[in-house]
Order: sequence, then structure tokens, then C-alpha cells
Amino acid sequence: MVHFVGAGPGAPDLITRRGAALLQAADCIIYAGSLVNPALLGLAKADCAIYNSAEMTLEQVLDVMRQMEAAGKITVRLHTGDPCLYGAIREQMDVLDAEGIRYDDTPGVSSFCGAAAALNAEYTLPTISQTVIITRMEGRTPVPEKEQLASLAAHGATMVIFLSIGLIDKVQQALLAGGAYTPETPAAVVYKASWPEQKVVRCTVGTLAGSTRANGITKTALIVVGEFLGTRYERSKLYDPTFTTEFRKGADQ
Repeated sequence: MVHFVGAGPGAPDLITRRGAALLQAADCIIYAGSLVNPALLGLAKADCAIYNSAEMTLEQVLDVMRQMEAAGKITVRLHTGDPCLYGAIREQMDVLDAEGIRYDDTPGVSSFCGAAAALNAEYTLPTISQTVIITRMEGRTPVPEKEQLASLAAHGATMVIFLSIGLIDKVQQALLAGGAYTPETPAAVVYKASWPEQKVVRCTVGTLAGSTRANGITKTALIVVGEFLGTRYERSKLYDPTFTTEFRKGADQ
């Protein structure tokens, strides 16, 4: 059996209880060493086989899974954040399906949630934004033509940009090219959300590249953009005393 597990954004205590229990029971852990906090490996049994997938190819990862399955062992494939975002899990699952190897998927706390927590922010503020766009800048890995960053930026929605801090100048240019954001639109860079070395840099779209460089951030950071980082919004209807819900009747005005 193979268990895909989300490790959470970084802090070891942000892994789910189910994820922690699977790590404790595993005979083999294959972890994404470039991003997963190695402190989580402290949950492993003394005789657990541990592999760092940052040093492996897909074929090598699958070979380890096959070997463990043949021996009747339990494998945990430990991915950063939640495996559904930039986790490259589909290509593993497709092979496991084809070979009849059972697996399941345990979600984790994504770093985009960790970034919001670091900012004490709400991505979906009434009258400001009810949409969150999660994306990345095109680099060595291409993106579909219709998902170019400038095109997505044209919506003016809350945006969370993964895997792009090394392209910060191009990110800034694309955000402004979309036409909805201005140089004054609030932005932030969150480095290693929830880790002890977490750093939060608040800026604007116009100062995004310069602020990132000034703080020496070159990797392992998320870029967030949008007016949700500002001060203007309306209170929610959910807790408005005049708003009727399934659970309470609103007061007459």
C-alpha cells in the first residue's frame, strides 16, 4: 500500500493527525527533500527506509514503491504542502493504477494557507475579491498559453503565485501588463511560511521586485497580490444581524 501524504507548509505540528500516524506506521518514506521539513522524519520507525526524492527520478521513486509493495510493506510518499498543488502525483498514481498497486491520498495544509496565516489575511473579502487564482510564472516549466500570468492578472482577483520568486522581475512586469493591478496594488512575499525562519515582506506590485531583492529572498517563497491586503472591505453577510440564514432569523431593520 502506498500513502500519498501532504506534509503541510513547514512547521512539523501542521501535518494532519492522519498524516502523522501514517508516517509512524510506514516501512518506507519517500519524501520531497527540497521542501519537506526533515523534522517530520523524526516520526519514522527506527527501521524505516527513507529516501529523498529530490535526488531521484520518477522511475526510481516508482521502483522503490514496487519493491516495497512486493515485500508487503507500507510506503508513505511525503509531499510538501498539499500534494494536489504542484505535487507531480498524477504521474505516479497513473502507474500505480496500471500496475494494480493500491494507494490513497491524505491532504495537507498548503503553503498558500500558511502564507495567509503569516499575513493574518483573508483572501476572499466581501466586495473586494471572491476569487483566488493559484498559478505560477512560466519558466523552464511552460504554462498553457491561455494561462499566461498577464492574462490571469487581468481579472484583478486575489492571486497566489507559486514557484516564481526566481523570476520576480518578469512576475512584476506580467502583473502590471494585465491592466487590472496598478503599481500601488498591495502585494507581499512570504518566505518559508510557518518555518522558524519565516519572513514576510509587504510591498506593492510596483515595488515587488525591488523589495524581494532587498530582503535577499531567492527561493522557497510565495507571492500574493490583491486588494485583500488593503484596508477597504465590507463586513460579511454571514454575521450581519439583518441577514437570515438556516440557523438564525435576521432582525428587522
